[in-house]
Amino acid sequence: MPESHIFALRTTANREDQVMDFITSNAIKKGLNVFSVVRPHGMRGYIFVEAETLPDAEAAAAKVPYARGVLPKDISYSEIEHMLETVKKAEVNIQKGDVVEIISGPFKREQAKISRIDKTKEEVVVELLEAAVSIPITLKLDAVKVIRREGEESSEP
Repeated sequence: MPESHIFALRTTANREDQVMDFITSNAIKKGLNVFSVVRPHGMRGYIFVEAETLPDAEAAAAKVPYARGVLPKDISYSEIEHMLETVKKAEVNIQKGDVVEIISGPFKREQAKISRIDKTKEEVVVELLEAAVSIPITLKLDAVKVIRREGEESSEP
C-alpha cells in the first residue's frame, strides 16, 4: 500500500460537505491517489484529505468551488485524532415501497411511501400518502420509521 499523508484543505465555512463531494468525485474521475476525505467534528472552514502526495491532494481540490487551497505541510494523525469520531453505521432495514411515518421535521406524523434510498448519504426520498399531488421529499434516514412493508396488510383498523 502506498504511504499516505494528511493535508488540510481550507474551505468556505459551512460548505465543507459540498467540497468533500466535489473532491471525492474529482479523485475518482482523475484516478488520483486520494484515500479519504474527512470533515473534522466541530471545526469549520477546513477538511482533511488523505493522499499519497501533496500534488494528488492539490489536483483533487483544483477548480473545486468553495475550496480555498491545500496547506503545504502534511499533518500527523495524532494532531487531528481528537477531532474525529468513529461512527458505526447502523444497518437500516428499509426498502423501496415501505410505508413509513415521518418522525421529525415539518411533515411529522405524516405517512409516506419510500420511493428511493441512498444509503451512502443516509437519505430516503418519500412521497406523502395524504397529499393531493405527489411531491418527492428527501429526508434523513433517522427522520422516518417503517410502519408497514410493501405487500403486508395493515394491522391497524
